Amino acid sequence: LFLAVCAVGIGGTFQYGYNVSIINAPTQHIHKFLNETWSSRYHKELNADLLTFLWSVIASIFSLGGLCGALIGGSMAIRLGRKGALLMNNIIAILASILMGISFPTGLFELLIAGRFLIGINSGIGFCVQPIYIGEFAPKHLRGGLAMGTSIFLTGGILTGQIIGLRELLGGEKHWPLLLSSSCIPALAQLLFLPWFPESPRYLLIDRGDELSCAKALKRFHGSSEYRREMEDIQRECFALDGEKPKKPWQLFTDRAVRWQLITVIVMTMGQQLSGINAIYFYATYVFEQAGIVADKIPYVTLGTGVCECLTALSCVRSNYVGRRCLIIGGYLLMTLWCTVLTFSLTYQDLYSWVPYMSMMCVFAFILSFGLGPGGITNTLTAELFVQSSRPAAFMIAGTVSWISFFTVGMLFPFIVNGLKQYCFVVFLLECFFVAAFIFLIIPETKNKSFLEIKKEFHKLNFGRNA
Repeated sequence: LFLAVCAVGIGGTFQYGYNVSIINAPTQHIHKFLNETWSSRYHKELNADLLTFLWSVIASIFSLGGLCGALIGGSMAIRLGRKGALLMNNIIAILASILMGISFPTGLFELLIAGRFLIGINSGIGFCVQPIYIGEFAPKHLRGGLAMGTSIFLTGGILTGQIIGLRELLGGEKHWPLLLSSSCIPALAQLLFLPWFPESPRYLLIDRGDELSCAKALKRFHGSSEYRREMEDIQRECFALDGEKPKKPWQLFTDRAVRWQLITVIVMTMGQQLSGINAIYFYATYVFEQAGIVADKIPYVTLGTGVCECLTALSCVRSNYVGRRCLIIGGYLLMTLWCTVLTFSLTYQDLYSWVPYMSMMCVFAFILSFGLGPGGITNTLTAELFVQSSRPAAFMIAGTVSWISFFTVGMLFPFIVNGLKQYCFVVFLLECFFVAAFIFLIIPETKNKSFLEIKKEFHKLNFGRNA
């Protein structure tokens, strides 16, 4: 099970975290490349506004690709299987790496844009299919811990990108094309290791009707002596679905049986992106400067934020013992607290010498709290709230909401910060508090429950108390 999570994660959410992270290091080098390419092609200097526009396209087209990937990821998981979709997804990553790698020697910045779009599609598909696959092969009593592989590999990708992007490694002027094309390495690793593992047992039995292959897959994942209990659970779900075909995303919006599950997923996904984590990273450099850290050393201190996320993702494996509901509510409430403290500390930054250090502590505490709750548990809950026929469509909707929110934050965030300054955290603390209140009132605990048991928990909400 552990090796399967690693084989799935290295080409899944690791790619998302890695490609979000590595684009920051070569910013100045890509600006220079755009200027030189434009001058040699048109024999005139590149206008500053056009340079900003081209850079914005290169950076943000990743999220547009992610949105496209989220829209097709669920369909790929149904047609090709969970494992088949992930394997096919690596072809997209390798093609993207080739395009980004040859953009500099060919002098075609259009290839860089195309490569970023394709790696965005790869990330969108991986972000959609990986949690489905892990959630379906994990035994009920270990599902929470194994599902955290999604978050662990995402944060591991961010940290790896921060390290590889240091100027001493591939972040220098000579090596930035190699840095952008290095995402082919995780793709090749998954193509090498994932074929050794079986397809999702639930997919094999419920979607394909192949009971023999399902039993073989369960024996591989759970062991010959432990697989029968999971087999019975899958058979019960298969009987309850009574041959129901996988649903399309638009069908979920008209299905009263999943109304509150769908509302919950949309609220959690939007809450994750709009929680203020982007504002924290934006203010991190300013906070570190005010604390007296030399500008040249700030990239190394920033690595600490990546380490924080990784540590909290690893610690969230304990969600199998604490419970999802407790962790995600606690995470949002802690983020509310740190937003409040950070607002005051940034307001009175110059009043006392110790206040900048308080701000620095708040940055790390907020990141830890984010990883503890919304960063780690959101995908786990999304996988658990739906039965087999609705799960791929639910992840397509969740992925679409996530990428649209990601893009919206990227577009509106600079205006929010410029307009409200440090008081932007008041907006985020209110958002965190309201999401915590929603989860407290709506979501039941899902720990150690089958998918059918969780469906029954929502039955009263969806059809009324007397249903």
